[in-house]
Amino acid sequence: MIVMKFGGSSVKNAERISNVADIVKCRIDQHPVVVVSALGGITDLLIDTAKAAFEGKDVAKNMKEIKERHHSTLKDLKLDRSLLDKDIKEYDDLIARIKAVKEITTETMDHVQSFGERMSSKIVAAHLTNIGVAAEAHDAWDVGFVSNDDYGNAEPIKETEAELRKHLLNKKAVPVITGFIAKNKAGKITTLGRGGSDYSAAIIGAALDVDEIQIWTDVNGVMTTDPRIVKEAKTIPEISFKEASELAFFGAKVLHPKTIIPAVEKDIPVRVLNTYEPDNKGTVIVKKSAPAKEAVKAIACKKNNILMSISSLRMVNAHGFLARLFEVFKTYSKCVDMIATSEVSVSLTLDSEKDLDKVKQELAKIADITIEKGKAIVCVVGDGMHHSHGVAARVFTALKGMRIEMISAGASEVNISFIVDNKDADKAVHLLHKEYFG
Repeated sequence: MIVMKFGGSSVKNAERISNVADIVKCRIDQHPVVVVSALGGITDLLIDTAKAAFEGKDVAKNMKEIKERHHSTLKDLKLDRSLLDKDIKEYDDLIARIKAVKEITTETMDHVQSFGERMSSKIVAAHLTNIGVAAEAHDAWDVGFVSNDDYGNAEPIKETEAELRKHLLNKKAVPVITGFIAKNKAGKITTLGRGGSDYSAAIIGAALDVDEIQIWTDVNGVMTTDPRIVKEAKTIPEISFKEASELAFFGAKVLHPKTIIPAVEKDIPVRVLNTYEPDNKGTVIVKKSAPAKEAVKAIACKKNNILMSISSLRMVNAHGFLARLFEVFKTYSKCVDMIATSEVSVSLTLDSEKDLDKVKQELAKIADITIEKGKAIVCVVGDGMHHSHGVAARVFTALKGMRIEMISAGASEVNISFIVDNKDADKAVHLLHKEYFG
């Protein structure tokens, strides 16, 4: 049994959906469970429309585009136009309600965003049936996917695993399930966060103890770096869960960062594949990868970070100072990506300006605060680094002459990270890729 997740670029129109159906059909003997995202670009359009309605703007153009995208896809696939009538009416009513009450909550936005996956799953299932593959569309909650109440960033509750097994094991028709969305115990729609369809697939795969979780996207697996930055980037045949987690967190766009967690817990391989080149073997992500010739497997880059420096003589021989700092970050739900400390200072990175002034104001009561924006984290990843000598020397020799503001090494066995200005990030990636991959 396998789980096959198809992202927005893989189901963006009738041609791509037809391609997806052919891929599924070719793997029918592996008993696939299919998880789908919304048609490419639809989720952003749904969000923009809801925000415009809240602001009292005219949303007719957006509404028309959403309907036409789906109706033209149905027409091109020779499917009944009425297939999505119920979902479209529900969406129309919701937008009208937002416009009338002039209120929009995180809960409402989760409801808004759910329609993309709800409609795409019906289209994919109907087309599979048309080409001779018995398939059924399912909203995730109808097959037992229940989440907590954290709208916008929901997590499955403990009972979800057993419920998914009960609903999905031994199904004769191919289940085509909505990614990204769930319902809480109160029956309210929740989302797992942007990119959460990967996470949905991994949760379902782990619950069913599948042989493999496949993430179908528009690139040939996990690359040595972003091919948009370095056109010579190569596919990595195999990487470890640790390496993939680091790459996902520090900017690699192939996987949602949380995707790895359920797969690691069940030791299920995750394979990243390309719907445009379905015969390419892609990248398989495993618990422990085979030793590689080079210590470094890949270079990732995450731009537009904030570098915060916190200095105070009160830190000298003081206990509890760091706890006081991080209590402030906890209060404002700020995620710290990188950190480096000395006797009298702490440097760290944040990826969002939300409540930044409030955080600075609180921290200024106990320390001097400096904030620099427009920073990039460059991350060098490889399982072989923790038992190889001279990796750091080689990395920073390759970057000779470049201004590096902060280094984090040792916290992870598979990662050396450092900070440069956004404008220098692509150059740093190019230099490191040339050093390690020619």
